[in-house]
Amino acid sequence: MERRVRVRFAPSPTGPLHIGGVRTALYNYLFARKHSGDFIIRIEDTDQTRFVPGAEEYIIESLKWLGIKAVEGIGFGDGPHAPYRQSERKPIYKQYVMQLIDAGKAYYAFDTTEELENMRERLMANNIDAKYDAQTRESMTNSITLPEDEVKRRLANGDTYVVRFKLPSNEEVKLHDEIRGWVSVNTHELDDKVLFKSDGMPTYHLANVVDDYLMQISHVIRGEEWLPSAPLHVLLYRAFGWEAMMPKFAHLPLLLKPEGNGKLSKRDGDRLGFPVFPINWIDPKTQEIYSGYREAGYLPEAVVNLLAFLGWNPGTNQELFTMDELVQAFSLERVSKSGAKFDPNKAKWFNQQYIRHLANENLLPFMQEAIKSQGLDQTFSEEFLLMACGLIKEKISFTNEIWNYCSYFFITPNTYDESVLKKRWNDKIPNLLKDLNEALASLPEFKSTAIEGAYNEALAKNEILGKDFLQLFRVILTGVAGGPMLFEIAEMIGYPETKLRIENTLIKLNN
Repeated sequence: MERRVRVRFAPSPTGPLHIGGVRTALYNYLFARKHSGDFIIRIEDTDQTRFVPGAEEYIIESLKWLGIKAVEGIGFGDGPHAPYRQSERKPIYKQYVMQLIDAGKAYYAFDTTEELENMRERLMANNIDAKYDAQTRESMTNSITLPEDEVKRRLANGDTYVVRFKLPSNEEVKLHDEIRGWVSVNTHELDDKVLFKSDGMPTYHLANVVDDYLMQISHVIRGEEWLPSAPLHVLLYRAFGWEAMMPKFAHLPLLLKPEGNGKLSKRDGDRLGFPVFPINWIDPKTQEIYSGYREAGYLPEAVVNLLAFLGWNPGTNQELFTMDELVQAFSLERVSKSGAKFDPNKAKWFNQQYIRHLANENLLPFMQEAIKSQGLDQTFSEEFLLMACGLIKEKISFTNEIWNYCSYFFITPNTYDESVLKKRWNDKIPNLLKDLNEALASLPEFKSTAIEGAYNEALAKNEILGKDFLQLFRVILTGVAGGPMLFEIAEMIGYPETKLRIENTLIKLNN
């Protein structure tokens, strides 16, 4: 019988969630939904020294903003395998590490920091890799070299210790990666990793294997940086006798910086002006603000779409996907082995496309927030605001640009693009504006098509070409040289306001 698909995203609360981590969560989510399985959230906080207050809440808020929803786990409700925070599962790990010790698969190590450093220096002096392994363990202070009563005495005295995994000597470990194919590593290249510390906390290696087994995880989909640890995890499954329940592994390619080589980092974002975190993060120690996609004006759907394409392709020319379409199209077979370069311009393009396809009703809350941010007391009808949304969404790339492109709908401009005034203004313009104003005043309905007709009539009367006046008229009405359809803007602000703006320009230029 085929196992039910169960996958997990298991971040550590050590700071803000990098978009590489978000992509890992997304791929797990898409895979689970594609196979009608379960996606769970587990917080791996075994290293308490690196815990950062607020990081766990940040992770959950980021995932919820993006629509990446778990069926169980931290932030989404407990399921049958609670608790989902590893620091709350300490008693569970103790029994499993004792199982390995009793079976001779792990051992206590009492080595001091000085002893470990001396071992490393000795090996490096002889050009030997400094590892705690099958060769070096025999000369160290551990339960393999110490008499049994000495081990018991040290434990009873509360001496500091760690529990290390006893690697088999010179054994070939093979595992099949769903993305990379067969991976083979000899245990000679590995070391006896620490599984458990005397403070009662497991290391990642033990905790993630135990939890994945107990939570019935069928597939472990995680970043490429965990690939070197995969052979150890395979050996742990074997040591516990859980090989039949071992999940399938898939290690995702790295997210690479836009220029040069190497992983995408915060420094790359700072240098090139784009976020590398999903939402703003305020460092609790320094109060430094790290910019996020949400606050930079990205739509969550656009961020999901661009992240999906960083390492995966659908095999078609389609680029814009809803979440449901991504679920249907996604497969691990189409995930690349090689790293994916992040392209800020492509990210901007995705956001532009999503804004342009957004219903006016869905852009409305962003418009209302932009108006509110300016402290305007005026109330505007929903119909008016929806029309404004429809006019500007072809022009903006980010939701936080809305005010720059719509301010002239709500307030009379008091500054003008001086370069256009200087280039386009001439002695004929005052008379043209007078004739245009009269033509507009006589319109039975102040609609865009009629406004355009009056505009052309005034141009013809004054023998001025449209190309010589259109941009100037735009600056007169909006203060800026570019924007949405000009005659629709005039219709929206109405004749009294259009008249006022024409007169204001005449006053300004006559002074």
